[in-house]
Amino acid sequence: MSAGAEFERVIQWYPGHMAAAMRRIGEHMKLIDVVIEVVDARVPSSGSNPVLDAIAGQRPRLLVLDREDLADPHATTRWLAYLGRRRRVVAVNGRERSGVTAVGYHLAQLTAGRRAAQRAIVVGLPNSGKSSIINGLLKRAAAKTEDRAGVTRALQWFRVQPNLELMDTPGILVPKIDSAQAQWKLALVGAVPRERYDPEDVATRFHAWLSERTKGQTRVPDLAAFARGRGFVRHGGEANLHNAAQSYLKAFNDGTFGRLTLELPPDDP
Repeated sequence: MSAGAEFERVIQWYPGHMAAAMRRIGEHMKLIDVVIEVVDARVPSSGSNPVLDAIAGQRPRLLVLDREDLADPHATTRWLAYLGRRRRVVAVNGRERSGVTAVGYHLAQLTAGRRAAQRAIVVGLPNSGKSSIINGLLKRAAAKTEDRAGVTRALQWFRVQPNLELMDTPGILVPKIDSAQAQWKLALVGAVPRERYDPEDVATRFHAWLSERTKGQTRVPDLAAFARGRGFVRHGGEANLHNAAQSYLKAFNDGTFGRLTLELPPDDP
């Protein structure tokens, strides 16, 4: 199967609730003082929504690269330097207290010196870690968190401090994911629901990318080797790629294959 043929069934997902939520975010933006965007640190480019640049305007912004514990630390350092030229940015593991503390610190810096109550909006792609960040700031499980895309559907307000409110928003993709590269990367990190893509295609595309990047020296198994190692084998010894594929993607997101970042800054050699 050629690289182009692999993704003839284009991965796209922009249901009605996303379109409606984006309209509501635009309408509510006049009430917002600070914009917090949460992006998966493994896909800092594909995982960001460029539409936010238009609707956020000149409001102070904090970019949170979540899941940094799963990303290549050297790549994350490069992304922090690149993205930090334009706005405040921090890399965290939103499931750990120290990560949420870092977000709280930067949020306090953006709202310091303002006497009036502040309102911040938290935005990001599906399954980017927004709800974990909010729950950490609230110190309670108020926002729903699950390891799948599309859990949050409505706009929700939460009071973090007496003078600070946070609005949680549904994860929203761009209306059209233009490149096949971005499509498989977003599917791999869980930004697209499982029923919208073929896990076998995504796993195959990921390993082909990794092999090219490492000139074939990667220790990460391809899907066939993974299937045999995990016992996904048909009668006769043939690897059952179909049944192994979803387990392969889960292994990637559990960090089994190590800390991997799928893209580098555009000016990085």
